[in-house]
Amino acid sequence: MRRLSRGLLGAVLAVLVVSGCSEKHYDERGKADAPVAGRAGEDSPAEVYNFPDGFGNLATKCVGDGRRAYATTKWFSDDEDDPEIVPANAVIVDDPGCRGR
Repeated sequence: MRRLSRGLLGAVLAVLVVSGCSEKHYDERGKADAPVAGRAGEDSPAEVYNFPDGFGNLATKCVGDGRRAYATTKWFSDDEDDPEIVPANAVIVDDPGCRGR
């Protein structure tokens, strides 16, 4: 009986740990990706440039004929006494090297 109880307890703990990794977890922290209706749109990968901890990473990609977007990651502090959230920044610039599809 004890062996069964330990096994059941282990299974319950495993389910609880895995359920903490839900999409809601990331949505609440502003880390989830925005939904795209009907999965429509251009979804090619961006070039990502990683910066050291404490600095936002940078992603860039062509977003249309002659247009390039640059975006930084959102940063937030876990400090309960002084929480701070710095929003992501995005800029779209002319880039003749970006050709329409």
